[in-house]
Amino acid sequence: MRSRTTIRIPVKPDKMSNSHYDNRILRGMESQLRSCRDRLDAGERPIGWKVGFGSPASLESLGLDAPLVGFLTDKVLLRPGSTLSLAGWTRPAAEPEVAVYLKDDLPGVTDRETAQSAIAALGPAIEIADVNFPPQDVEAILAGNIYNRHVILGKSDASRAGCNLDGLVGRVYRNGQLSASVTDLQALTGNFVDIVRHVANLLALMGEMLRGGEVIITGSIVPPLWIESNEEIRFDFDPVDELKIMLEI
Repeated sequence: MRSRTTIRIPVKPDKMSNSHYDNRILRGMESQLRSCRDRLDAGERPIGWKVGFGSPASLESLGLDAPLVGFLTDKVLLRPGSTLSLAGWTRPAAEPEVAVYLKDDLPGVTDRETAQSAIAALGPAIEIADVNFPPQDVEAILAGNIYNRHVILGKSDASRAGCNLDGLVGRVYRNGQLSASVTDLQALTGNFVDIVRHVANLLALMGEMLRGGEVIITGSIVPPLWIESNEEIRFDFDPVDELKIMLEI
């Protein structure tokens, strides 16, 4: 985030932009971006964006047509292999995700072809969230940056430019035991190119811009992994990279 937040005239709606007309989203994004601006003014560095509540069940539950969008700064980054204390957290969750790395600025209105051509690489990510209030109020969820607390980013693979998903498999392990093996990485998240387009268009609506060099984490490829005891979470993004984190209650 590098400019003052303003509301612009909404872009032409499509499947991934109808939510732009939702006043809950406009109000929630205004609050969120004010918080982001305060954090950047305090010295944090922007690294990209995140989406959440993009699964079919979540969209239906919240009355949305597209996922919610939040921000990421360098302060939330953790190193792969880190140990994180969750002491005092309300309802912690780990989410293995696909990270999309961008090479070009994407001002609104962004079409699908332009969004796809801006994708420079793909890689793995694990987001750590704390659902510290019930996920029922869209405006409040956005104002709270969609429960984000931390993110781990792995290696990015430039051979995946343009969102090449061929042969990719996501395997999730809990304490060394295979929990899920996912071959359709977009089944719960929606199409990654459409997500990039949606983020670009929503940010443009809010007076912001999705920029080259930023990353978007695109939502969990499995239902949230609720953490209730000490756990090692490992995400094997085969054949690109593997991430793990130790979570301590």
